[in-house]
Amino acid sequence: MSLSPSHRNRVAGGALALLLLTGLGVAVAGTVDGSATVPYPDGGRGRVVVDDGALPWPKGGQSAVALEGSGPVGTRGDGRPVPIASLTKVMTAHVILEEHPLKPGESGPMIEVDRQAAYEVGVGGESTVPLQAGRRYSQRQLLEMLLIPSGNNVARLLARWDSGTQEAFAEKMQRTAGGLGMKDSTYTGASGIEVTTTSTAADQLALARKAMKNAVFREIVGTRSVTVPGVGTITNTNPLLDTPGVVGIKTGSSTPAGGNLLWACEVRVGGATHLLVGAVMHQRADTTPSEGLREAVDSSRRLIAGLRDSLTREG
Repeated sequence: MSLSPSHRNRVAGGALALLLLTGLGVAVAGTVDGSATVPYPDGGRGRVVVDDGALPWPKGGQSAVALEGSGPVGTRGDGRPVPIASLTKVMTAHVILEEHPLKPGESGPMIEVDRQAAYEVGVGGESTVPLQAGRRYSQRQLLEMLLIPSGNNVARLLARWDSGTQEAFAEKMQRTAGGLGMKDSTYTGASGIEVTTTSTAADQLALARKAMKNAVFREIVGTRSVTVPGVGTITNTNPLLDTPGVVGIKTGSSTPAGGNLLWACEVRVGGATHLLVGAVMHQRADTTPSEGLREAVDSSRRLIAGLRDSLTREG
C-alpha cells in the first residue's frame, strides 16, 4: 500500500526526531500521535513533539546535519563533490591548530607578514585583509583574520608559515582530510579560491564536528567582530550568528560553488544543552555569490527552526 504525500511526510518527520533522540542515548518508550515519550538525561520523562511535516531541508544543493552525541542525523542531495569556496578555511584553521595548538587566552607565536600577503590585498577581487609587509601579528590574530572576514591572503600566509609553500600545506590538508574519513574531499589550496578544491556536505560536516571540539576555533567562529591593530575592526561574514543559539561556523560563496554555510547551534533537550551541527552547500550555484550565500543562510535558518521544533519537550 502506498502512502499519501502528507502521511509520508509525517512518517519522515517522526522517524528523524526518533533518530535524534536515540542518538542522544535516549531510549524511546513509545509513540502517541506523532510524539514520543522518552526518559531524559535529567531523569524525568516528557513528550517530544514531532513535526507532522517533513523537515524543511533545502530544495537544492546538498546538506547534512548531526546532533553531538548521536552522529549523523540525515543528509539531502546527490552527495557529489562540489567546489566549497571559503569553507576551505575551516580545514586551514584546523590544520594550523593541530600543528600549533593554542589554549583559550593564548596568543601564540608572532608571525611576520611577507610581501606576498601584502601584495595580494585587493588583487583579483578576492576577499582579503589589508596587511602590511613586515608587520607582525600573533597566530591568534591571524586565525581571527582568516575566519571572521575570510581573508584569502591570510590563509596563504598561514600556509607558507606552516609548510613553506601553499602547495606543501595543501598536501597536509589532504592528509588530514583522509584521517577524518573525508573520502570525497580534495584540497588544492588554503583559501578556497581554487574551483579544484571540492567536498561534500557529509565530509564538511565531519570536519566541522571535529573543529568545533577545539575551544580556540569555537571562540573565533562565534565572534561577531574584533579590532586588530593596523587593520581595524573586522566583522564576521556569517549573518546566521544573529540567530539565537547559533555559535558559528563559516560561510563560503562563489559563482561555481554557490552559497555554502557550515553552522553550529546550541539546542536544549531534556534540560541539557547539545550542539547541532549542519552543512548547507551548493545553493543557487552559477548565479552570483551574494545570491547563493543568501539562499544558504535562509535555508539554514529554516532548517534549524525545523529541527528545534522536532526537539520540543512537553510535560
